[in-house]
Amino acid sequence: MRITYRKADNKEYWTKRWDDIPADLPMENANVYPLKYAQKTVQSKNGLILEAGCGAGRILRYYHDRGYNIIGVDFIGCAITKLKKTDPSLKVEVGDITDLRFKDGTFRYILSFGLYHNLDGDNLEKAIRETYRVMEKGGEVCASFRADNIQNRLNDWLEARRSGHKKDDANDNKFHKMNLTESEFKKLFEKHNFKIKKVYTVVNMPLLYKFAFFRACDHKVFDENKARKEGYQLSFLGRLITSFLLKFFPNQFCNIYVLIAEKL
Repeated sequence: MRITYRKADNKEYWTKRWDDIPADLPMENANVYPLKYAQKTVQSKNGLILEAGCGAGRILRYYHDRGYNIIGVDFIGCAITKLKKTDPSLKVEVGDITDLRFKDGTFRYILSFGLYHNLDGDNLEKAIRETYRVMEKGGEVCASFRADNIQNRLNDWLEARRSGHKKDDANDNKFHKMNLTESEFKKLFEKHNFKIKKVYTVVNMPLLYKFAFFRACDHKVFDENKARKEGYQLSFLGRLITSFLLKFFPNQFCNIYVLIAEKL
């Protein structure tokens, strides 16, 4: 387990993040994270879906536009406000994964991408318990978590260089993210009585995407909404290098783990 810190707390960070970009368009690329893994989980239109930490809405809108019964929850109010303005028919609300308003066994599926690793200590435990509580028996959760590995250490180093951060800066004392190994991630859900079906080693934003040289031609100029809609697309060379690293060193060169688990 490795914890990283920054100057702003999570609420401040994500408020600025979602305030700076428009609401997402529905995601299009089903071959990449997170839509690829959501589709492995959601197998039927029967049953209610919760997207916990829906953010700017790319997954929420994908399923909503296809007639699925999905509710989005996020603890950042500006993200929810933008989604409501973009499409008033969306079922979205401000909420906290550690204390949801829903009754026991409400949801058949829970999708949670990039949420749990933003929680520390007791809040992480509460979130997993609450996830279990609001799921129906036999329901499935699909969740991602930041990996504790070489790639994320490199990511953090590059980000520190970009931002001019100095090592051991006294101002960087707010919790940022929890980084777990695959084993730690699995044990977290098993502890709360989930049956692990599969854990995937996944690249969300590839390390090489941080360098314009390795991006696909129409991604050379960074556009976050475009990248979130299409996935972070690399050039042929970028894909080749990334595929090689993932094939031979998957646990060191993924940047997230994606888990699918069932409530027994």
